[in-house]
Amino acid sequence: MKQTEPDFWVLEYVTITKHPRTDLFGAIGGTDKAADILQRTGGFLSAPGPRGDYHRLPHGLPVEQQSRKATAASHALLAAGHSVHLDPTLNMLVAPDGEREAALRYLASLAERATAATTSNEVAEVLTEVAAPVLGLLPLAGEIVVRAWIAASDFQGAAPAGEPDPIARLGSTATSMSEAARAILHARNHTARPAQRPATTSPPPSRAQSAESRRR
Repeated sequence: MKQTEPDFWVLEYVTITKHPRTDLFGAIGGTDKAADILQRTGGFLSAPGPRGDYHRLPHGLPVEQQSRKATAASHALLAAGHSVHLDPTLNMLVAPDGEREAALRYLASLAERATAATTSNEVAEVLTEVAAPVLGLLPLAGEIVVRAWIAASDFQGAAPAGEPDPIARLGSTATSMSEAARAILHARNHTARPAQRPATTSPPPSRAQSAESRRR
């Protein structure tokens, strides 16, 4: 029996975004069913446009309220099987500290990988994540310190005479971070090399064997 490919019914794509000039929340695309969901769930209104009708939220609504309506409409559309793009800046379900929590989880996973490493190559992989020249954690952190040092130098005056300048020390700290990254990479390269087995040598003769040999 010859098998045939299934027919997939893909609903038209819906994009919900905010117009950069007017700050108007609008939805483009979709079927009549999608239009019904937008109107019932999000409170969108049908409006004529230069390329056909589209949907928008009523004028005068606070931005936070518009974001909630856009988020609710997008999830209702997804639940109904529509393909939806919701502007990430409008998504009210995204946790404010989501990126920070993801970064902390990533750091914790690196520590776990270092602890659980069973080969030198696995250790080298972790060190690469830390100190890779472009996207390593330490070089990226050093770039942040450099930019903060430049900004702080513009905002802060010179330190009182006779006192160490903490802003100048911030610049030297960035240099130390760069040197630390190079040292870690050097250790990474050494760790990644295959271990050399010591050459096997025959053990020296014992004293008893030497005395017996002399008697002979």
